[in-house]
Amino acid sequence: MRKFLGSAVAALIVSSSAGAADLYTPPPPVDPGVPVVGGWYLRGYLGMSNQRLGHLDHELFHTLEVHDLVDEGGFDSAPFVGAGIGYKFNDWIRTDGIVEYRGKADFSALDRYGHSGPGGTTIWDGTNDYDGSKSEWLLMANAYVDLGNWYGVVPYVGAGIGASRNTISHFRDINVPTQGVAYADSDPTWNFAWALHAGLGYQVTDQMTVDFGYSYLDLGDAKTSSIRAYDGSVTEAPMHFKNITSHDFKLGLRYMLQ
Repeated sequence: MRKFLGSAVAALIVSSSAGAADLYTPPPPVDPGVPVVGGWYLRGYLGMSNQRLGHLDHELFHTLEVHDLVDEGGFDSAPFVGAGIGYKFNDWIRTDGIVEYRGKADFSALDRYGHSGPGGTTIWDGTNDYDGSKSEWLLMANAYVDLGNWYGVVPYVGAGIGASRNTISHFRDINVPTQGVAYADSDPTWNFAWALHAGLGYQVTDQMTVDFGYSYLDLGDAKTSSIRAYDGSVTEAPMHFKNITSHDFKLGLRYMLQ
Protein backbone atom coordinates (compact mmCIF):
# COMPACT_ATOMS: atom_id res chain seq x y z
CA MET A 1 0.00 0.00 0.00
CA ARG A 2 2.82 2.42 0.92
CA LYS A 3 4.57 1.62 -2.34
CA PHE A 4 1.37 2.38 -4.27
CA LEU A 5 0.84 5.74 -2.53
CA GLY A 6 4.47 6.69 -3.10
CA SER A 7 4.20 5.87 -6.77
CA ALA A 8 0.98 7.88 -7.07
CA VAL A 9 2.48 10.96 -5.36
CA ALA A 10 5.56 10.81 -7.59
CA ALA A 11 3.41 10.53 -10.69
CA LEU A 12 1.35 13.54 -9.55
CA ILE A 13 4.48 15.67 -9.01
CA VAL A 14 5.89 14.75 -12.39
CA SER A 15 2.56 15.47 -14.07
CA SER A 16 2.25 18.89 -12.35
CA SER A 17 5.79 19.85 -13.33
CA ALA A 18 5.17 18.89 -16.93
CA GLY A 19 1.98 20.95 -17.01
CA ALA A 20 3.72 23.97 -15.56
CA ALA A 21 6.48 23.62 -18.11
CA ASP A 22 3.87 23.63 -20.90
CA LEU A 23 2.33 26.85 -19.54
CA TYR A 24 5.66 28.77 -19.20
CA THR A 25 7.16 30.32 -22.34
CA PRO A 26 10.67 31.77 -21.84
CA PRO A 27 11.24 35.35 -23.14
CA PRO A 28 13.28 35.77 -26.30
CA PRO A 29 17.00 36.32 -25.77
CA VAL A 30 18.04 39.94 -25.28
CA ASP A 31 19.91 41.35 -28.28
CA PRO A 32 22.75 43.50 -26.94
CA GLY A 33 22.89 45.29 -30.28
CA VAL A 34 25.83 47.07 -31.91
CA PRO A 35 27.16 50.27 -30.31
CA VAL A 36 26.15 53.33 -32.30
CA VAL A 37 29.29 54.87 -33.85
CA GLY A 38 27.68 57.34 -36.25
CA GLY A 39 25.12 60.12 -36.21
CA TRP A 40 24.68 63.86 -35.92
CA TYR A 41 26.69 65.97 -33.51
CA LEU A 42 26.89 69.57 -32.33
CA ARG A 43 30.16 71.40 -31.76
CA GLY A 44 31.31 74.66 -30.21
CA TYR A 45 34.76 76.11 -29.57
CA LEU A 46 36.88 79.09 -28.53
CA GLY A 47 40.33 79.95 -29.81
CA MET A 48 43.11 82.43 -30.51
CA SER A 49 44.46 83.45 -33.91
CA ASN A 50 48.08 84.04 -34.90
CA GLN A 51 47.72 86.00 -38.13
CA ARG A 52 50.01 86.96 -40.99
CA LEU A 53 49.79 89.48 -43.82
CA GLY A 54 51.28 88.68 -47.21
CA HIS A 55 51.80 92.32 -48.17
CA LEU A 56 50.24 95.77 -48.10
CA ASP A 57 49.45 97.45 -51.44
CA HIS A 58 48.19 100.80 -52.69
CA GLU A 59 48.23 102.26 -56.19
CA LEU A 60 50.35 105.25 -55.06
CA PHE A 61 53.14 102.91 -53.97
CA HIS A 62 53.80 102.23 -57.66
CA THR A 63 53.94 105.93 -58.65
CA LEU A 64 56.56 107.00 -56.09
CA GLU A 65 60.13 107.23 -57.28
CA VAL A 66 61.37 105.45 -54.16
CA HIS A 67 59.15 103.57 -51.74
CA ASP A 68 60.07 101.18 -48.95
CA LEU A 69 57.91 99.35 -46.41
CA VAL A 70 60.07 99.64 -43.30
CA ASP A 71 57.54 97.58 -41.36
CA GLU A 72 55.60 95.42 -43.81
CA GLY A 73 52.67 95.24 -41.41
CA GLY A 74 51.04 92.59 -39.30
CA PHE A 75 48.12 91.75 -37.06
CA ASP A 76 48.01 91.04 -33.35
CA SER A 77 46.46 87.84 -32.04
CA ALA A 78 42.71 87.95 -31.46
CA PRO A 79 40.05 85.64 -29.98
CA PHE A 80 37.42 83.84 -32.03
CA VAL A 81 34.35 81.73 -31.32
CA GLY A 82 32.60 79.16 -33.50
CA ALA A 83 29.71 76.70 -33.56
CA GLY A 84 28.45 74.11 -36.01
CA ILE A 85 26.69 70.85 -36.74
CA GLY A 86 28.27 67.71 -38.13
CA TYR A 87 27.69 64.09 -39.07
CA LYS A 88 29.85 61.13 -38.09
CA PHE A 89 29.63 58.37 -40.70
CA ASN A 90 31.70 55.77 -38.83
CA ASP A 91 34.77 55.48 -36.61
CA TRP A 92 36.93 57.09 -39.32
CA ILE A 93 35.03 59.71 -41.32
CA ARG A 94 33.04 62.76 -40.19
CA THR A 95 32.09 66.16 -41.62
CA ASP A 96 30.73 69.40 -40.25
CA GLY A 97 29.74 72.93 -41.17
CA ILE A 98 30.71 75.86 -38.95
CA VAL A 99 30.03 79.56 -38.47
CA GLU A 100 32.86 81.49 -36.83
CA TYR A 101 33.27 85.08 -35.67
CA ARG A 102 36.87 86.25 -35.48
CA GLY A 103 37.40 89.25 -33.20
CA LYS A 104 39.19 92.46 -34.08
CA ALA A 105 42.96 92.17 -34.46
CA ASP A 106 44.99 95.37 -34.32
CA PHE A 107 47.10 96.24 -37.37
CA SER A 108 50.18 98.45 -37.82
CA ALA A 109 52.70 99.16 -40.59
CA LEU A 110 55.27 101.81 -41.53
CA ASP A 111 56.65 102.96 -44.88
CA ARG A 112 58.90 105.73 -46.20
CA TYR A 113 59.12 107.45 -49.54
CA GLY A 114 61.66 109.64 -51.29
CA HIS A 115 63.53 110.42 -54.50
CA SER A 116 66.93 109.81 -56.02
CA GLY A 117 69.63 112.33 -55.20
CA PRO A 118 73.07 113.08 -56.66
CA GLY A 119 75.19 110.01 -57.31
CA GLY A 120 72.25 107.67 -57.02
CA THR A 121 71.73 108.31 -53.34
CA THR A 122 68.23 108.22 -51.90
CA ILE A 123 66.75 111.28 -50.24
CA TRP A 124 63.87 110.33 -47.97
CA ASP A 125 61.01 112.82 -48.02
CA GLY A 126 58.65 111.36 -45.45
CA THR A 127 57.03 108.40 -43.73
CA ASN A 128 53.53 107.01 -43.26
CA ASP A 129 52.41 105.29 -40.09
CA TYR A 130 49.41 103.00 -40.74
CA ASP A 131 47.08 101.46 -38.16
CA GLY A 132 43.64 99.89 -37.96
CA SER A 133 41.98 96.60 -37.08
CA LYS A 134 40.57 93.56 -38.86
CA SER A 135 37.75 91.10 -38.14
CA GLU A 136 36.00 88.30 -40.03
CA TRP A 137 32.89 86.15 -40.29
CA LEU A 138 33.87 82.68 -41.52
CA LEU A 139 31.60 80.04 -43.08
CA MET A 140 33.26 76.69 -43.75
CA ALA A 141 32.49 73.04 -44.60
CA ASN A 142 35.03 70.56 -43.22
CA ALA A 143 35.86 66.87 -43.57
CA TYR A 144 37.96 64.88 -41.09
CA VAL A 145 39.65 61.50 -40.81
CA ASP A 146 39.86 60.10 -37.26
CA LEU A 147 43.06 58.08 -36.88
CA GLY A 148 42.01 55.43 -34.36
CA ASN A 149 41.11 55.41 -30.68
CA TRP A 150 44.09 55.30 -28.30
CA TYR A 151 42.65 54.78 -24.80
CA GLY A 152 40.00 57.42 -25.43
CA VAL A 153 42.29 59.81 -27.35
CA VAL A 154 41.47 60.14 -31.06
CA PRO A 155 43.94 62.08 -33.27
CA TYR A 156 42.53 63.50 -36.50
CA VAL A 157 43.39 65.45 -39.64
CA GLY A 158 41.09 67.35 -41.96
CA ALA A 159 40.51 70.09 -44.51
CA GLY A 160 37.86 72.68 -45.23
CA ILE A 161 36.63 75.19 -47.82
CA GLY A 162 34.32 78.14 -47.45
CA ALA A 163 34.07 81.93 -47.47
CA SER A 164 35.36 84.69 -45.22
CA ARG A 165 33.87 88.19 -44.87
CA ASN A 166 36.93 90.33 -44.08
CA THR A 167 36.48 93.80 -42.58
CA ILE A 168 39.15 96.48 -42.04
CA SER A 169 38.04 99.05 -39.44
CA HIS A 170 39.37 102.38 -38.09
CA PHE A 171 42.12 102.64 -40.70
CA ARG A 172 44.41 105.69 -40.39
CA ASP A 173 47.40 106.94 -42.38
CA ILE A 174 49.55 109.41 -40.43
CA ASN A 175 52.29 111.26 -42.32
CA VAL A 176 54.73 111.93 -39.49
CA PRO A 177 56.88 114.77 -40.98
CA THR A 178 53.93 116.81 -42.28
CA GLN A 179 51.53 115.77 -39.49
CA GLY A 180 49.00 114.98 -42.17
CA VAL A 181 46.30 112.47 -41.32
CA ALA A 182 44.07 110.43 -43.64
CA TYR A 183 41.47 107.77 -42.89
CA ALA A 184 39.25 105.19 -44.56
CA ASP A 185 35.92 103.63 -43.72
CA SER A 186 35.21 99.89 -43.72
CA ASP A 187 34.46 98.07 -46.95
CA PRO A 188 33.79 94.40 -46.06
CA THR A 189 34.53 91.88 -48.80
CA TRP A 190 33.80 88.15 -49.20
CA ASN A 191 36.75 85.93 -50.12
CA PHE A 192 37.27 82.26 -50.82
CA ALA A 193 38.79 80.62 -47.72
CA TRP A 194 40.37 77.24 -47.09
CA ALA A 195 41.90 75.46 -44.12
CA LEU A 196 43.95 72.45 -43.01
CA HIS A 197 43.17 70.91 -39.61
CA ALA A 198 44.80 68.62 -37.06
CA GLY A 199 44.00 67.84 -33.47
CA LEU A 200 43.13 65.47 -30.67
CA GLY A 201 39.73 64.48 -29.35
CA TYR A 202 39.31 63.01 -25.86
CA GLN A 203 36.11 61.00 -25.37
CA VAL A 204 34.78 61.97 -21.92
CA THR A 205 31.51 60.01 -22.29
CA ASP A 206 29.77 58.06 -25.06
CA GLN A 207 28.33 61.37 -26.30
CA MET A 208 30.79 64.06 -25.20
CA THR A 209 34.27 64.69 -26.68
CA VAL A 210 36.72 67.42 -25.72
CA ASP A 211 38.51 68.70 -28.84
CA PHE A 212 41.90 70.46 -28.93
CA GLY A 213 42.63 71.56 -32.48
CA TYR A 214 44.98 73.48 -34.76
CA SER A 215 44.07 75.04 -38.12
CA TYR A 216 46.08 76.72 -40.85
CA LEU A 217 43.62 79.17 -42.39
CA ASP A 218 43.81 81.17 -45.62
CA LEU A 219 41.34 84.08 -45.45
CA GLY A 220 42.09 85.73 -48.81
CA ASP A 221 42.32 89.53 -49.09
CA ALA A 222 40.78 92.61 -47.49
CA LYS A 223 40.56 96.31 -48.32
CA THR A 224 39.47 99.65 -46.98
CA SER A 225 37.19 102.14 -48.66
CA SER A 226 38.83 105.10 -50.42
CA ILE A 227 41.40 106.88 -48.27
CA ARG A 228 40.50 110.52 -47.51
CA ALA A 229 42.32 113.37 -45.77
CA TYR A 230 40.54 114.78 -42.73
CA ASP A 231 40.08 118.13 -44.44
CA GLY A 232 38.54 116.39 -47.45
CA SER A 233 41.20 117.70 -49.82
CA VAL A 234 42.45 114.32 -51.06
CA THR A 235 40.59 111.15 -51.99
CA GLU A 236 42.72 108.18 -52.90
CA ALA A 237 42.15 104.55 -53.83
CA PRO A 238 41.64 101.93 -51.08
CA MET A 239 44.44 100.20 -49.21
CA HIS A 240 44.67 96.48 -50.03
CA PHE A 241 45.67 93.74 -47.58
CA LYS A 242 46.88 90.76 -49.60
CA ASN A 243 47.02 87.08 -48.64
CA ILE A 244 45.87 87.04 -45.01
CA THR A 245 46.61 83.74 -43.23
CA SER A 246 46.39 82.53 -39.65
CA HIS A 247 47.64 79.76 -37.37
CA ASP A 248 44.69 79.04 -35.07
CA PHE A 249 44.55 77.10 -31.80
CA LYS A 250 41.18 76.18 -30.33
CA LEU A 251 39.50 74.23 -27.54
CA GLY A 252 35.94 72.94 -27.88
CA LEU A 253 33.32 70.27 -27.28
CA ARG A 254 31.53 67.84 -29.60
CA TYR A 255 28.19 66.35 -28.47
CA MET A 256 26.63 63.36 -30.24
CA LEU A 257 22.84 63.50 -30.72
CA GLN A 258 21.59 59.97 -29.94
